[in-house]
Amino acid sequence: MTTAKAYIQATFETLKARNGHEAEFLQAAEEFLSTLEPVFEQHPEYIEENILARITEPERVISFRVPWVDREGKVQVNRGYRVQFNSAVGPYKGGLRFHPTVNQSILKFLGFEQIFKNVLTGLPIGGGKGGSDFDPKGKTDAEVMRFCQSFMTELQKYIGPSQDVPAGDIGVGGREIGYLYGQYKRLNQFDAGVLTGKPLGFGGSLIRPEATGYGLVYYTQEMLKANGESFAGKKVVVSGSGNVAQYALQKATELGATVISVSDSNGYVIDENGIDFDLLQDIKEKRRARLTEYAAEKPTATYHEGSVWTYAEKYDIALPCATQNEIDGAAAKRLVAQGVFCVSEGANMPSDLEAIAVYKENGVYYGPAKAANAGGVAVSALEMSQNSLRLSWTREEVDTRLQGIMTNIFNTAKTTAEKYDLGKDYLAGANIAAFENVADAMIAQGIV
Repeated sequence: MTTAKAYIQATFETLKARNGHEAEFLQAAEEFLSTLEPVFEQHPEYIEENILARITEPERVISFRVPWVDREGKVQVNRGYRVQFNSAVGPYKGGLRFHPTVNQSILKFLGFEQIFKNVLTGLPIGGGKGGSDFDPKGKTDAEVMRFCQSFMTELQKYIGPSQDVPAGDIGVGGREIGYLYGQYKRLNQFDAGVLTGKPLGFGGSLIRPEATGYGLVYYTQEMLKANGESFAGKKVVVSGSGNVAQYALQKATELGATVISVSDSNGYVIDENGIDFDLLQDIKEKRRARLTEYAAEKPTATYHEGSVWTYAEKYDIALPCATQNEIDGAAAKRLVAQGVFCVSEGANMPSDLEAIAVYKENGVYYGPAKAANAGGVAVSALEMSQNSLRLSWTREEVDTRLQGIMTNIFNTAKTTAEKYDLGKDYLAGANIAAFENVADAMIAQGIV
């Protein structure tokens, strides 16, 4: 009989042979597979059904051309993608990312993570991801509109409320969702449930912009509470300065923390008195300016070039909310040396494999992205529910549901880790709990 370890290793070797050029996807798969040995030892039926080979291969990968006309009347061409990874639990659900770095490997890693993130919410949604190497920065509204219309003209063939429900991600906010939805409606009919992250006027949900950041803090709060800690009086470093970072900052501050940093692609701001949420939001959302303006207007703030993870002073909690692989092994060792005892992820896969090993070796409480940043997709699914019911819930109702979902996610990771004698390995707990749910659904539905 094949051992659990041998089965996992053989599956990963096959993945590497098939996807050797897709570094991000292989990293996500390795992180996930490395935690599953205990579940295969207790459930050999998963090996018999060859679940790993099935769950690591997308059900469908769609790639298409996106031609559009720029402000000078010249035709530009980008690539569009949709990775429909797994629909065992429900319709594909996951964001669209518009950024020059987008490629199939990144979208496969994001779609793979999305399977397990989505099932942890307890809501009936499968995993998918999509996007384009189009860069909205520096483009006029008219250029973004023309691109979005061209992108949706192709994408609309593959999506629907019971099939695949995209949302926003990096580079895709309310403006882009509005243009995408307008084109879908033009080609089909009014169906609010086909996209989430919509403006409130046509089917959007309250709390959706705040959801990932708030959810991150709600999850982290539960993790701290389970270990006799809290945000009160703690010094927190946040990376990023978009929606996730902004609202994580706001909620952590409400809970008594002092958030001393935010960052962008060029550098970071340190303000030992605490980042001013209102000023930050004005600079980033209204002015669409760089963080240098924050430092220029706030006497207590200083701006520094480079990564915020080179900051050398003492602090307690790290909330990486920028992008994948922003914390490597060396940065993780610096965090530990500076007194950081908790890392919780608002971005997708911001810690590389070496960093995760450092957290584990040093007993750092670690909230992995697939659990800690599930608040965004949770409220997206709540938006789908509101669209289906043709009603809107109040801000308080949505926030209460979000808090409940994030609390349940942490408790699920915690109890699963304890069930398999893994102590406080919340990464393994989240991975195993999510895997078991999806694997059982796949087995029940047969070989499809």
